[in-house]
Amino acid sequence: MISRRLLRIKVLQVLYAYYKSDQKELNLSEKELFFSIGKSYELYHFLLILFIEIVDYAESRIELARNKKVPSHADINPHTNFIDNKFIAQLRSNSNLKSFIDNNKIGWVQHPEFIKEIFMLVQEDKDYQDYLELESTDYAADKKIFSKICTDIILPNESLHQLLEEKSIYWNDDLDYIVSMIVKTIKKFKPTDGEEKELLALYKNEEDRDYVRMLFRKAIVNRNLSLKLIEEKASNWDLERIAFMDVIIMQLAITELIEFKSIPTKVTLNEFLEITKYYSTEKSNSFINGVLDKIMQKLKADKKIKKTGRGLIGEV
Repeated sequence: MISRRLLRIKVLQVLYAYYKSDQKELNLSEKELFFSIGKSYELYHFLLILFIEIVDYAESRIELARNKKVPSHADINPHTNFIDNKFIAQLRSNSNLKSFIDNNKIGWVQHPEFIKEIFMLVQEDKDYQDYLELESTDYAADKKIFSKICTDIILPNESLHQLLEEKSIYWNDDLDYIVSMIVKTIKKFKPTDGEEKELLALYKNEEDRDYVRMLFRKAIVNRNLSLKLIEEKASNWDLERIAFMDVIIMQLAITELIEFKSIPTKVTLNEFLEITKYYSTEKSNSFINGVLDKIMQKLKADKKIKKTGRGLIGEV
């Protein structure tokens, strides 16, 4: 499922676009928000089938070597652990993956050079070479090699970053989070899983979908209150002098502090400060931290923060 942090980022991006737009249409912006989240889920499936494409490319190279006019002993007797990978066999037959791919018309057919590039990098990897040399592989080893490929080869690949940026503007900041989803997916697979094995859902539960909608809408509704608090607590700073992105980040944090009774204040502050590291400057992080801390203390004193739920009673 899409993580809460990525959901917060999606709300931040759409809220920024909403305020920058000449025509502020709430319903259209909300549709854009959920469309953007849906595109993240599309990327999840897109990268899952990348595994299959890499294995297919490896198999095609083995067949080419076998069909040489004068094949070597190694050509005739290749290591096949990779192309016989049991996890990939499950992924290849997974009905949910197939259905999503068919319905959304996504695939790697237009990017053969990228598939080749990734496989060449995989070939150079010491863990891959050791994996190939195993006399026999167990299921754990079959999963482990693809977790490593995902995190150590696919994630940092600059060509992939460029490719994704060209294919969809919605994927620019998603890769780290989607790779995390894929690693979780690999961990969840078991040897006994059949074709109907469920992949990760778009949302953890209906509460996450409601969270997205409410955070976006309430941030707009509470804007005047948030701006007043920011201006009051940002000592010696006029709102016009504060970076617009910093204002929106604080606006969302304030909204979450007030409106979401089951989310601990510490979680809210930590999450938005982490997001600040990627969307603002290094100085912004300490500035936002200081302002939000003052605002939170005021909201607590005014009894506008009320937390309920397991472990939260007595937090404020």
